[in-house]
Amino acid sequence: MFEETRKLEITQKELDVIEAALHTQSKILGVEASAGGKAALARLNDVKRTLAHVAQQQPSRSKRLPCSSGWFRMARMFS
Repeated sequence: MFEETRKLEITQKELDVIEAALHTQSKILGVEASAGGKAALARLNDVKRTLAHVAQQQPSRSKRLPCSSGWFRMARMFS
């Protein structure tokens, strides 16, 4: 009933690469699913669930990217 879970030790950079690849795969599967691919739709749902799970496990972006706060954010707003 429950799937076996495993813990992996990966760097934040590796996790970012995995997340980006899943986003790309999601876009590809979205196109395939919109063309009527039932298997693509099922796979797309799996990828979206995985992306959501990865997002829950990641530390918040503001903690990982100190340049995303303060003056840098204000500069982006007004540029």
